[in-house]
Amino acid sequence: MLTELPPLGLYIHLPWCERKCPYCDFNSHEAQVIPEQAYIQALLQDLDGELARAQGRQLSSLFIGGGTPSLFSAAAIATLMAGISARLPLAKHFEATMEANPGSAEADKFAGFRAAGINRLSLGVQSFNDAQLQALGRVHSAAQAHAAIAMAGRAGFDNLNIDLMHGLPGQQSERGLDDIRSALSYQPTHLSWYQLTIEPNTLFHKRPPTLPVEDTLAAIQEGGEDILVAAGLSAYEVSAWSLPGRECRHNLNYWSFGDYLAIGAGAHGKITWPDGRIERYAKRKQPKEYMQAQAGAFTGSQRWLSAEDLPGEYMMNALRLAEGTELQAFTQRTGLSLETIEAPLAALSQRGLIEIVDGKLRCSAVGWRFLDTVVAEFF
Repeated sequence: MLTELPPLGLYIHLPWCERKCPYCDFNSHEAQVIPEQAYIQALLQDLDGELARAQGRQLSSLFIGGGTPSLFSAAAIATLMAGISARLPLAKHFEATMEANPGSAEADKFAGFRAAGINRLSLGVQSFNDAQLQALGRVHSAAQAHAAIAMAGRAGFDNLNIDLMHGLPGQQSERGLDDIRSALSYQPTHLSWYQLTIEPNTLFHKRPPTLPVEDTLAAIQEGGEDILVAAGLSAYEVSAWSLPGRECRHNLNYWSFGDYLAIGAGAHGKITWPDGRIERYAKRKQPKEYMQAQAGAFTGSQRWLSAEDLPGEYMMNALRLAEGTELQAFTQRTGLSLETIEAPLAALSQRGLIEIVDGKLRCSAVGWRFLDTVVAEFF
């Protein structure tokens, strides 16, 4: 049985962008004009309906993703943040992250975001090389990326994530490593560093670009890891590196099978109820349909996780973490006994894909590279 409810976060989706990137499979929509006021009003009305799911808990973290949230004005974000704090209690060390694109970076706007209560910025740089940015279909240049990082610092953001991709079309290993060196020259607290993958329903899937060969990918991965470790960052999750104590608390809550409310077009949430039931839900995906929804009608889909779902759902998240998970946390977050997962634990341990030490479960070095294979054993 569950003994207590997990921490609670809030995810907010702002779905518009200046141009849809050819690799992007997120719920994002190109727009010349954004209906800011109508959308913020819809978000706060949506949040009113989420208060029952919050069950009186305080928010430990907030993440505003997109789309390109930085296309919104500082005034709109201030209205949103004020509306949140008026409806829900915030934790003492509340983390509020917002994604931003260098192409929409403005000094006054960044300062306004910080004044509104955003205390962690995540910049979608992807590369510091103009040719690579063009190949990715990004709307910003390398110069704008450098300028945006400088603006973030001047605006008071001392907790900064830089988003980088590698394995880009035509990318050679040294160019991939140069991106890491450029990012580290700004001494960010956090780096999201991941390989480009071709996803269904994207332009790259319809017209695949020429990607680096395996030897080049391996050289970037291994060389990049060495550079990051030497700079004092550690990989605490599959694609996330940070300085000690600067891990993204909102994402840690995801991977620890915590709870999170969701507002905004296409936003996904997960909530644990006092009787032990666990709910996953998603909001209406199309922005126009979402904004036209009446109170109580923002949710587009909802399901309850079964006892058979829970081991896979939990491990799909927890085993992304380098340090893994306390075995007892599995019971605390799912309400299931450890006997439920004895068979997959034994099978994976025998194959050398997981390690269990002092009551803590984690992937081995090999298991982490084949995480999908490991997680599949629990479904």
